[in-house]
Amino acid sequence: MARLSSRFAAHSPSLFSNSPLSNDQIRRVAPSIFAEEPHGSRSDRYTYIPTSAVLAKLRANGFEPFMVAQTRVRKEDRKDFTKHMLRLRHAGQANDSEAFEVILLNSHDGTSSYQMMAGAFRFVCMNGLVCGDVIGDIRIPHKGNVIDNVVQGAFDVLDGADLVREVRDDMRAIALTPSEERVFARAALELKYEPSEGKPAPVSEDQLLRPRRFDDRGGDLWTAFNRVQENLMKGGLDARTANGRRARTRAVQGIDQNVKLNRALFSLAQGMRELKG
Repeated sequence: MARLSSRFAAHSPSLFSNSPLSNDQIRRVAPSIFAEEPHGSRSDRYTYIPTSAVLAKLRANGFEPFMVAQTRVRKEDRKDFTKHMLRLRHAGQANDSEAFEVILLNSHDGTSSYQMMAGAFRFVCMNGLVCGDVIGDIRIPHKGNVIDNVVQGAFDVLDGADLVREVRDDMRAIALTPSEERVFARAALELKYEPSEGKPAPVSEDQLLRPRRFDDRGGDLWTAFNRVQENLMKGGLDARTANGRRARTRAVQGIDQNVKLNRALFSLAQGMRELKG
């Protein structure tokens, strides 16, 4: 499974909107996107192009940001240069239920190149997916014609939208038995909690498979995947701690944890698709 080229701390500042985000909204959450110069640790070989300039060119080519996040940092001198993320949609990519997204990651302190990956946003549950390894990540170093290379990279990711839909439609066509659904949910619990004999998972497979709305009651792989993904990511499930105390599961808020778990769950669904296909 492909990994992020950088890590985010938990509880990173983030903002999601139903409409395209303005620069003022983005700046309040992620000032590093508008850094006027790179961090002082960068050498003369580092080609400095602020993410704001890249975003302006992406907007000119039909991409709009709907989500932004920035990692927290311990060192104050890195706050205006640290890693940040944007989720963008291209005009015409949204349909009645889902929107294909380009996820952009960058920093201005040398801890990350420009990195782009495929995502999808599901409107019914207001939840963002990361599309596993369906489309390979695109990484662009801070040298050369950065802006045009990033814009081209965004279109390269966008070109994979039909492939992502094909995978989704394949999953919708695969029926799972209740036992197969529980196997899938059990594997998802392993990804999230790494349970052991002395430390069981705080929730059950059946809880992960429980639908939150009528439309998610189907018995196909895509629907089962979305139920499990939403219940793990949003939390709020009645749980038991290792010592038996009652609790509720927490939402996955850290950006790095969110993206990595999202990708792992999508890859798990793809594995089930291959077994059943």
